[in-house]
Amino acid sequence: MLVRFWGTRGSIACPGPDTVRYGGNTTCIEVRTDAGDVLIYDGGTGIRKLGLSLLGQGPIECHILLTHTHWDHIQGLPFFVPMFIPGSKVHFHGPADPVYQRSLKDLLAGQFDYAYFPVTEGELNAEITYTNVVEGQSFELGSSVITPVRMNHPVVTFGYRIDADGTSVFFTGDHEPLHNIYEKDDPQFQDYEDLIETKRQSLLEPLMGVHTLIGDTMYTEEEYPSRIGWGHGTTLSNLEFSRTIGAKRLVLTHHDPERTDEQLDVIHSNMQEIREDNDPEVVIAAEGMSLNFSD
Repeated sequence: MLVRFWGTRGSIACPGPDTVRYGGNTTCIEVRTDAGDVLIYDGGTGIRKLGLSLLGQGPIECHILLTHTHWDHIQGLPFFVPMFIPGSKVHFHGPADPVYQRSLKDLLAGQFDYAYFPVTEGELNAEITYTNVVEGQSFELGSSVITPVRMNHPVVTFGYRIDADGTSVFFTGDHEPLHNIYEKDDPQFQDYEDLIETKRQSLLEPLMGVHTLIGDTMYTEEEYPSRIGWGHGTTLSNLEFSRTIGAKRLVLTHHDPERTDEQLDVIHSNMQEIREDNDPEVVIAAEGMSLNFSD
């Protein structure tokens, strides 16, 4: 299995001199199995370069696992070249909208409206399919088994575990640690705490033993108190997450758009200092970085 990062930022693309080394494109991660299956986590602006890299292969077939449909995770899709190539097959998998009763296909169709983009969905040359993912229902894609896990974010969001080639990887998408909204002296505190624990166990159970955790670490511990409820994690919350599921490697991604290369260097250094002997390897995601799964 090969995992390569094409976009590592959250919220909005941020190209410039301060983001050269870790990259300024929004979320897109390529997973390629030994059998040649092409799986893609999210379609942020990073997917444009991924699409260009696939051109030499002619028509391709790929599966795009959308964690959710916030802009920074889908805004690169209209520029994904394989969708314009006859013979290519692009399969979208992701959550429907339960509030407004819209399917994944309906949610994505808005990007291909003449008000926003000069090419409509009907003018795309590739064969395109849409599958609404259901919580708790694993499915097979080629040689891979995909397990969707409901995460904690203001909209329905799935993280996806991919098992293939004798190893596994999980990407959280946007995820905030579960927290109790009531004070401890509130009569509803314990009932809500019990609800959180049930949710926590349903989240952790399918992830036990995953090899690599790719986590939304948008905030530092110092920033998080003023951003509670925004739907994103921290460096330490993901370290604890990786410890709990027994991961061997933790990759920090979805970097805040204001985070400079130098600040990410400091975060990496700090993480090395607090790691304990049995903790997973900690890596900062950078555009163009590939992960080795030989260990």
